[in-house]
Amino acid sequence: MSSMTIEEVATAPRMKAADRREQILEAATAVFGAKTYVGTTTDEVARAAGVSQPYVVRLFGTKEKLFIAVIERAYARVIDEFRQALPGDVEGRKERMGAAYTSLLAERGMLPVIANSMSLGGEPVIGRVARAGFSDLWRFIRDEAGFSAEEAREFMAIGMLINTVIGLRLTGDYGNEVSATEVLDACFPDAVANVRTLLPDAGEPW
Repeated sequence: MSSMTIEEVATAPRMKAADRREQILEAATAVFGAKTYVGTTTDEVARAAGVSQPYVVRLFGTKEKLFIAVIERAYARVIDEFRQALPGDVEGRKERMGAAYTSLLAERGMLPVIANSMSLGGEPVIGRVARAGFSDLWRFIRDEAGFSAEEAREFMAIGMLINTVIGLRLTGDYGNEVSATEVLDACFPDAVANVRTLLPDAGEPW
């Protein structure tokens, strides 16, 4: 803090509540993405966000409610990125939206928490929220992006394959294992090198 006086520190503006909430959600996304919903505690999220565990609980309530806020934010981010990718020629729409989806790898845990939410369909509350998020994605792709049902099916299938690649940490086998190399080339034909820098290898924390 060097040049700041004690008075300046004392009167410095505090982080706005909305900014603090976003900070916690970003940290929670990274932790849930690395350890899954079941393996994560609110204490771990608090430490990652640099706040106290009681503060996280006061702001979100239970771990379940925190995870719901995380996956709602994640699905909203995907749709927002897709929407920004829409302007342009119709022929290149699918490629732009695909690039937008993989760009979300820049935020740690973003795509893993979506994949994790899809494995929790049996949870009464989380499952309902995850299904709603998935439905919103499908409706956006069909109605706003204008994909046919067949195009939407293919696009979503590729997205699920990308999530599998991410969840299995296949990037560490690129160039060494034939199937992993082929899958990565198929999923990220123009961006394998960039994706490998964004993803951890097997055994590394997300």
